Amino acid sequence: PEEQARHAGKMAKIKAARDRMMEGKTGEKGLVIVHTGPGKGKSSSGFGMILRCVAHDMPCAVVQFIKGAWDTGERRLLTSHFGGLCQFHAMGEGFTWETQDKARDIAAAQAGWEKAKQLIRDPDIRMVLLDEINIALRYGYLDAAEVVAFLAAEKPPMTHVVLTGRNAPEALVEAADLVTEMTLVKHPFRAGIKAQPGVEF
Repeated sequence: PEEQARHAGKMAKIKAARDRMMEGKTGEKGLVIVHTGPGKGKSSSGFGMILRCVAHDMPCAVVQFIKGAWDTGERRLLTSHFGGLCQFHAMGEGFTWETQDKARDIAAAQAGWEKAKQLIRDPDIRMVLLDEINIALRYGYLDAAEVVAFLAAEKPPMTHVVLTGRNAPEALVEAADLVTEMTLVKHPFRAGIKAQPGVEF
């Protein structure tokens, strides 16, 4: 009983502090969210947020900049079951070392960005996931300054935009409201394990 009383008193103090902190957190806005870093989970996290939108009946959209040719689980699920709530646009043609055609990669990235701008401008769409756009920015297929300027000038106030991919440019990191860097601690690829359905795609 004495230990329980100490625990209850400690939790009551923590709750009071949390309640005071939350009193000033009443605002809402559409966020620019960046998932970057060398660790796994950037796209997975973005798709988790898309599924949350679907669960809340919030219209959303995905533009894939690199993995367009892949038959991914998230693409199957969203297009087959939630196409009325989530638009899915696979604009990429695979990783740059697979296409080996810079002009084609640039054209695909530019087409993806044009589609992304169209979707972001639509105030009825509450979240737009730009999957692996940071890779296109890193290779110079898209202009980071243009992306940042567009988000600042044309994104509707309540629209969330999620941008994934390693090596997010500093200008994007600075402009974002929320930035998460995934760190790599251990990965099975280093032990000879290939990408697997349900884990990587």
